[in-house]
Amino acid sequence: MKVLVHDYSGHPFQIQLSRELAKRNDSILHIYSDSFQTPKGNLKKEDIDSINLNVKSIKLPYEFKKYSFLKRHFQELEYGKLLINEVDKFKPDIVISSNTPLDVQKLLIKYCNINSIPFTFWVQDLQGIAIKKILSKKYPLIGTLIGMYYNFLERRLFKKSDDIILISEDFKSFVVPYVEKNNIYVIENWAPIDEIPVKEKNNEWSVKNNLDKTKNIVYSGTLGMKHNPKLLFDLAYKLRESKDVKIIVISEGLGANWLKSKKELHKLDNLILMDYQPFEQMPNVLATADILVGILEEDAGTFSVPSKVLTYLCSGKPILLSVPEKNLSARIVKNTNAGIIVNPNNNKGFIDDAIKLLNDDELRNNLGKNARKYAEDTFNIKLIADKFCEIINKYRM
Repeated sequence: MKVLVHDYSGHPFQIQLSRELAKRNDSILHIYSDSFQTPKGNLKKEDIDSINLNVKSIKLPYEFKKYSFLKRHFQELEYGKLLINEVDKFKPDIVISSNTPLDVQKLLIKYCNINSIPFTFWVQDLQGIAIKKILSKKYPLIGTLIGMYYNFLERRLFKKSDDIILISEDFKSFVVPYVEKNNIYVIENWAPIDEIPVKEKNNEWSVKNNLDKTKNIVYSGTLGMKHNPKLLFDLAYKLRESKDVKIIVISEGLGANWLKSKKELHKLDNLILMDYQPFEQMPNVLATADILVGILEEDAGTFSVPSKVLTYLCSGKPILLSVPEKNLSARIVKNTNAGIIVNPNNNKGFIDDAIKLLNDDELRNNLGKNARKYAEDTFNIKLIADKFCEIINKYRM
């Protein structure tokens, strides 16, 4: 059977799924965008990979305008056409599509419907809600109208999908009312734990960057419109006299650029800004941290679950989360006692808890052990792939 897995972002756990599915003797084509600016997984085909796995990137011939809504819209449409060409060449028996902009998803579902190819909508974010909330803040009238359109479009695409995978039970109330078929599955996200072993703080990456002897608070991942980089600036500013403490932010784009301007203005030598690091260095990056930080604004809690938190859990380090308590990532960290949760509107509480963790070695150690245990108990790719195979096998001839 020919299975096409499309993950627009190129994240680590989706390609891990494709690798596992390929071991089960199906022909897997994994497609991702090489233009979209976000942390990537190990997307190179390795010698140990199954011969059934093929990985294909799609790259636009110019810089992707992530933060220009109009330019991004047309670039995504161009990407969609290139994607359809690849799908048409592969001629899959089923398509699973994740992290895909709605305009691209629309083209992909249309192609699959016309060609009688079963389509699985793997819902990572409720994009219609997100677009409405973000754009209505910037442009109250036109932003609200655009958001209403994408809300309608997303619901329409749910109806046209043969199957829907949600990453959280929380998403059900936003999806079930608009789907007539009994085709909704909940499969929570995970991280490729085998690729993120627990490492020593004194490692090649920390030594190279002079971070092996300092106390390090690390944020790694996207800093976009649903995050609040001011938290990281406030923390760095508060700790600016603590010479042995570094705030390390590994990101690119809007939030990273804002932090760069603040760092230069306030001469914050303790704020270390880096571009995204290669995925193979991720275990060393995480091992360099004494505390790992996750951020999600209050109104993003309903439509997003930050997958970086799942990667953090693998590292065996304590997690400080500034996210809504109702968010799935917060519930996981709280229920497993793997870190501390702070309300996104409580900047002082965030800073106080960061300092509390810095000053308590035993607490950090215990929280980190709990984090790794949860990851080891939960992130079994064989069992996770079994759940996807339940959907795939429905269409096996």
